Amino acid sequence: MNIQSCSLRDEVITAAALLRAGKTVAFPTETVYGLGADAGNSTAVRRVFEIKGRPLGHPLIIHIAGAGDIETWAKDVPDMAFRLAERFWPGPLTLVLRRKAWVPDLVTGAQDGVALRVPLHPVALALLRAFGGGVAAPSANRFGGVSPTEARHVFEELGGKVDLILDGGSCAIGIESTILSLIETMPTILRPGGLPVTALTEAIGMQPALALSSGQSIRCPGMLPRHYAPRTMMEAEPSEAIWDRCCELEAAGERVGVLALTDPLAQSAIQRQTTVVVVMPPDPPGYARRLYTALRRLDSEGLDRLLVERPPMNFEWLAVNDRLRRATQVWRE
Repeated sequence: MNIQSCSLRDEVITAAALLRAGKTVAFPTETVYGLGADAGNSTAVRRVFEIKGRPLGHPLIIHIAGAGDIETWAKDVPDMAFRLAERFWPGPLTLVLRRKAWVPDLVTGAQDGVALRVPLHPVALALLRAFGGGVAAPSANRFGGVSPTEARHVFEELGGKVDLILDGGSCAIGIESTILSLIETMPTILRPGGLPVTALTEAIGMQPALALSSGQSIRCPGMLPRHYAPRTMMEAEPSEAIWDRCCELEAAGERVGVLALTDPLAQSAIQRQTTVVVVMPPDPPGYARRLYTALRRLDSEGLDRLLVERPPMNFEWLAVNDRLRRATQVWRE
């Protein structure tokens, strides 16, 4: 395994050849780095599960080169799917549509739906075009852990298990795509992500249902109660309580890391030698872009506990709060 910089066309051609040979390639997207294999090759896809330690039965997203490939993988495609693809692809929107019978069960989790998206990254698009097919790709990290947003994250975590890592720089969005199912009675968000709910609402002409609050039973990537999680125990606190909690833990002899939203809190915490503070951007896109890198940094500090200053609870912060809820063992309102 080696990391390849993506400045040369030959490197992408090499990666495409590896995919055709049933090998695995880690590649950048605008959301996070993916661990890809030929979606039509069950043996290759199984290797992705093995590398990640991902339990079988968890569906994968198939990355395609454009909307013209939708009907290769899906049947009975509604007009809304093409309208959304025209508006948001390439981009951080995954559409769940009714699968064609030939699509491997291993990719779909043996469900009726297949998840498709076109990534907004020049390296990913070049790879998909050179490969000429669909690439099944979950995040390129150990199952349940913090997703990678740089090539070095993939190398540090998966090392020689991956046949090739394409280095396309830091991911621009930093959290996974929004997953929208169009096989329900109404459009349903199965996972909030890089495309805001407000953008979908405007495009659809109605607010889609939220599976995370409406008891939908479709399985989709990244929606286990415990996911995106650092190794260090993490808890979320409201702004008015986080510093008191930090002092309490310090008094008990713990070294604490803090994801802070407010500078005054950060400056107070920095005065304490046992506390490591990362000040996060105050806007949802900026916070999302830095989230996984910040968690990885704190997780590498050998701390006893991580604290998160809880972001606002509204639609703008929905995807960030979803990731934080799944990453924390304790969430205090």
